[in-house]
Amino acid sequence: MSTSAVPSRSPLQITLVTGLSGSGKSVALHVLEDHGLYCVDNLPVSVLLPLVADLQASGQQRVAIGIDVRSGASLASLPVEVAKLKAAGHDVRVIYLEANDDTLVTRFSETRRRHPLSDGSRTLEECIEREREMLEGVGELSHRIDTSRLSANALRQRVLEVIGIDRSQLTLLFESFAFKHGLPRDADLVFDVRCLPNPHYDPRLRPLTGCDSEVVAFLEAEPEVGRMLAHVHGFVADWLPSYVRDNRSYLTVAVGCTGGQHRSVYMVEQLVRAFEGRARVLKRHRELP
Repeated sequence: MSTSAVPSRSPLQITLVTGLSGSGKSVALHVLEDHGLYCVDNLPVSVLLPLVADLQASGQQRVAIGIDVRSGASLASLPVEVAKLKAAGHDVRVIYLEANDDTLVTRFSETRRRHPLSDGSRTLEECIEREREMLEGVGELSHRIDTSRLSANALRQRVLEVIGIDRSQLTLLFESFAFKHGLPRDADLVFDVRCLPNPHYDPRLRPLTGCDSEVVAFLEAEPEVGRMLAHVHGFVADWLPSYVRDNRSYLTVAVGCTGGQHRSVYMVEQLVRAFEGRARVLKRHRELP
C-alpha cells in the first residue's frame, strides 16, 4: 500500500519585514517574493508561530512575513516570538525599514495614502512619532535600513544582501556619509573625521572622491589622517569580539565628513581592507552615486 510523502520539517529561513509606514516595506516584500520566498503581509503577531508551523509542515523553506503597526498592542510581543522561533532552530532575520520624518511626510503627501494610525485626532507628524514609539523594541533586534535617501532599486539590493548573509558570522558594515545630510539612522558606531585636512579646497581634487588615487595620495601625506585611521581601526578591532559575544548579526560603523565625498570615503575604503577576513565586510558610500 502506497503512502503519501511526509512534508519536510526542516527549519525555515524566515525574513520578517517591519518598520515605519512609508519606509518601503512593500518594495522589500515584492523583491523577496520575486526571488522565490513565500510572502505574507500584515500578519498579526499573535498568529506568527502557528503560521510558521503550518508553513513548515507544508514544506516551505524560505518565507518572508510583513509585520507592522497594524498588529496593534500585540506588536510588543514580537521580540518574544522571535526568540521562540530562534530557539526552535529557525534562521530568523528581521529587517527594520525607517526614514526621517521629512521623507515620510513627503511620501505620504505624494501618494495621498492614509497613515495606519490616523484617527482624525492626530496630525501625520504625530502618527509617525507614535509609530516610532510602538516599534522601538522591534528595531533593537533588527537589521536597520534607512531608506530616506535610497532609490527603490538600491533598497531592493540591500534587502537581497540581508537574506544572503551567512548568519554564522557577524557582518561588519562600514558606511561613509555627510554630516550635512544627517546621521545614518542604522549606525551603531559613528566617527567624525571633519577635523582632517579637506581635499575639497584643492580645485584639482574637488570633483574626485576618496576612492581616487589623487585624493588617496593627498590624505596619506597628512600624518593626522594616519593617526585618525589607526585610532578608529583600533577601537573597532578592540571591541569587535565583544559585539560578536553579544550575538550581534550586524555592526554598522559610520564615518562622516562634511560632504561625504573625500575623507569619509577614504577612511571607509581603508577600514574595509583592514577588516576583510576578520568578519563578513560590506561597505556603503551614502552620498556617492
